[in-house]
This record gives sequence, C-alpha cells and structure tokens, in this order.
Amino acid sequence: MKCEWTPKLFSLIKEGITAEQLKKDINAGLIVGILALPLAIAFAVASGVSPEKGILTAVVAGLLISLFGGSRVQIGGPTGAFIVIVLGILGEYGADGLLAATFLGGIILVLMGVLRLGQLLKYVPQTLINGFTTAIAVIIFTSQIQYFLGLESIDLPDAFLEKWGYYLMHLKSANPWAVALTLLSLGTMILLPRLTRKIPPAFAAIVLCSLITLAADLPVETIGSRFGELSASLPEPALPRIGRADIISLLPPAFTIALLGALESLLSAVVADGMIGGKHRSNMELIAQGVANMVSPLFGGLPATGAIARTAANINAGGRTPLSGIVHALTLLLIYLVAMPVVSYIPMASLAGILIMVSWNMAEFHEFISVLKINRYEAAVLLLTFFLTILTDLTIAVPLGFLLALILFMKRMADGVELSPLMQNKSEDSRIFSRELGEVSEDIIFYELSGPMFFGSAHHLLKLSGDLQPSHSILILRFRYVPIVDASGLAKLKQLVKDLSERKIMVIFSGVNEELEAKFIRNGILPESLIFETAVKALDFAESLLKNRQPVTDLSEKDR
Repeated sequence: MKCEWTPKLFSLIKEGITAEQLKKDINAGLIVGILALPLAIAFAVASGVSPEKGILTAVVAGLLISLFGGSRVQIGGPTGAFIVIVLGILGEYGADGLLAATFLGGIILVLMGVLRLGQLLKYVPQTLINGFTTAIAVIIFTSQIQYFLGLESIDLPDAFLEKWGYYLMHLKSANPWAVALTLLSLGTMILLPRLTRKIPPAFAAIVLCSLITLAADLPVETIGSRFGELSASLPEPALPRIGRADIISLLPPAFTIALLGALESLLSAVVADGMIGGKHRSNMELIAQGVANMVSPLFGGLPATGAIARTAANINAGGRTPLSGIVHALTLLLIYLVAMPVVSYIPMASLAGILIMVSWNMAEFHEFISVLKINRYEAAVLLLTFFLTILTDLTIAVPLGFLLALILFMKRMADGVELSPLMQNKSEDSRIFSRELGEVSEDIIFYELSGPMFFGSAHHLLKLSGDLQPSHSILILRFRYVPIVDASGLAKLKQLVKDLSERKIMVIFSGVNEELEAKFIRNGILPESLIFETAVKALDFAESLLKNRQPVTDLSEKDR
C-alpha cells in the first residue's frame, strides 16, 4: 500500500538505474524535447495564447509529471485535446479565468488521486471518449483552415457552422503562399518518417517552412507578426486572481479540465504499460497531474496532461525511466531561454499543417465508424457527444453524453431481464427442468427470473399476478440468475407477495444467494422458512403442503 503513493522515479532510483539506461534516457529526452517544441508552440497558438505559454507549460508541467508521476515513461505537457476547452474558457472568462480554472482543475485532480478514483475512470464509456475526441479533432481542423488559407481573422466568427460559412465566402481571398506552406508542412510530416525516423517530422516541417519563408521573404503571417516580440525570460510565479464568486462559475470548466486530464493521462499510461510491459500507479499519476496543473498557471501556463504521441516517441527512443521526461523538460527550457527570437520566424501556415496532422491522428475515424455499426444505443451516445461538443462545448457534451450512456445502459439491462415460466413451454431449459423434477402438481407454478432486478426492470414482476390461474395455489420464484435486487425490486416483490396472498396463493423463493436472502428477510418480503437453496427443496416443501392439505396461506401469514 505504501508503494501506491510513491512516485515511480523514487522507486526506480531506490532500485538503481544502470549507466547504460541513463544514457538511453538522456538521448530519448533530447529527442522528445525537440519533438515537443513545435507541438507546444502549435497547441498554444491554436488555443489563442502566445507560443511561449505552450513551451512553459511543457517545461513546468512536464518536469513535475515526470518527477512525481506514477508512470515510468509518461511525457506531460499541453495537448490537442485541451485546445477547445482553453478557447472556450478564454472567450468567456478571459486569461485570468483560464489560469484560475486550470488551478482549480489541478486541485480536483489531486483530490481524485487522494480519494483513489483512478480505477473508477475505467467506467467512463469508450463511446463517450470516442465522441468528444473525434469532435475535438474536427474543431482543431476547422480552426486551422484560417491559417491554411492565409485569411485575416478580424471578423472570423466563433461558432463552428458560421466559421465554415466564412471560409466558403472568402475562398477567393486565400493566400496561395500560405496554402503552399501548409501543404509543404503536411507533406514533410507524411513523407519524412518513410525516409528516416531519426528526425522529428514536425520539427523538420517548421524548420523547412521557416527557412523558405525567411529566404524568399514570403508574404505570409508568422508568429512574430501575429504575437509581436516573444519574451525569453522566465516569469515570476504568481497565484491566479480569483474571488469566491469566480470559484463557483469556474467549477464546470475546472471539472472538465480535471476529467479530460485524468482520462488522457491514464489512457496514455495504459498504452505505455502495454508497450513496455509495465504497470503504472494510477492514483499517484492523478496526484502528479494535479500538482502540474496547479503549478503551470502560476507561470502563466496552460492545462497539461499525459501526451500519448510524445510518450510513445519516448519509449521508441529508448526511454524507460522518468529521467527521460525530466531531460525533455530541461531541453525545452534551454530552447526557451536561448532560441525564442528564432521562433518568431515560424509561419502560421506551417503550424496549421502540424495541427491538421494532429487532428487527423486524433480523430481515428475508423473507430468512430466502427462504433456506429455496433448498435443504435452506442451510436446514439457517440453522435450526441460528437455534435454537442462541436455545437456547444465539452462542459455540456460530456455530462449529457454520460447521462445518456447511463440511461441507455439501464434500458439495455432492463430489456435483458427475463421472467419465464418453467415446465409450461417448449424451451430447452423447460424440458431439462421437467426431466430433473418429474411430475409436479397442477397447483404449483414455477417462474424463473434472470438478470438484475432494479428500478428499470422491476416492472417485469407486475405481469406475474395476471398470468396466474385460479387453479394455482403456490408460486415458486427461482432467483438462480438474479445477482442484485434494489429498493424498487424489493418494493415490487413485497407488493406481489401481498397481492397473491390476498388471492390465497403462497409465494416461495428458490436459488437465492446468501446476500439476497438476508435482504429479503430483513425487509419482510418472505420469512426464512419460505426461502430455499434449490428448486428441488422448494418443490418438495410445496408438495408436502399440498399432500397434507395444509392451507398454504395460513402458514404464510403465521411465518410472517
């Protein structure tokens, strides 16, 4: 249990890290640091903030996640999934609101880890994740069409559909040089990995596009022309300005940051475990993610989480301990302090190419289409989450998508509940049951319940009363395949027993597990004397009552 709360780095240092592995981690950290640079810049720009915010986030959050995280190889920093959230928060609450929401999201993440909620996140439906992930990818792609076409953003609308209308109306105003640079950036990232894996394709794309833009003096928008002079100095840490009223209004976006950060980081950790054969500490990972998101806004940074692509690149480069993540953060810090003036020359069109590729990889349209083919329930959750994310935002899409998933899950569970008569139909179960028990008196009727009896399925019991004939004096209910009965199920059972008692029909239970038996007795559904372990024992008891001609209702009332 003590190990659960120990950062992975501390455990590995205690065990000992070989000199050979240390070299591999340093090399992997340098490679991932170079890979992370264009992504950190692109994610910041797409989120509506200056590039240095993205680099600072990768430095601060990446360092803390590697120092205190529960994964061997997790690389943390800004990710594409947060772009939509950051844009929404900036638009509604401003820069101070974003910093405060990120800080609150970090607190929530720490609490999630302390309360050991890491394992509970596996119950979030994959369909829901697919829905909002694909929607985020579409939104990122949409946001980059502006830079792909080289359009001015003075009167660009915020709404998704209106934005596409704007693009179509201004196609004639497209800058051919911007289009060419975006296509060059995309082509570099597609073709370079086929030639060599030693050069990060995104880094190569921005270097190539920047050199061409500078050498030919192309009339395209650059980071410098858009954001002005970039600062290369480390900002002094400062707490976000937040009042009591702000906390209440910022809680929904803060919860969204925390939920998305938790899902992304743990999903990345699970993928990494599969690649290296390891096992991460989910609750410690959540605490580290929380600390990172509390400290990042102190330096003006963005929300951060585990990045699957950068984590995979770290593993492929030989990284096997958190030291590679630390080196990655220090590499970015060195670039920040030395090379920020060079960043000003990066054309926005080249970043658009990088983000279009990121959105394509994020979308996983084959997964989206395969979910649509599973069944109409899964498709409903997927499409609701997808369209709500695109047309509203994640703070609305995720809760409503999760609620719909729960409702449809309960409906499917309720639809799967069966209440079937045994020995009165031609099913295989009935024929086997009849052979096991032999002749049964016509006064006795058997019904078998299958599935959980909860508020969504308890109504199945109501039809029993109408199915019984005047000739029946004993009903045996078989609970062999009933795992749970909730309060609604208990209420319906109690009402059934009462209604049948008034009609002089005794109810006997068989096949009840120990937990349910105790619950039935405690809630006065039936006395212990009318609950049997097997159908055979229940039938023997019923037959003995009929043989002795003992009034079954009198016995029932006396035992109650």
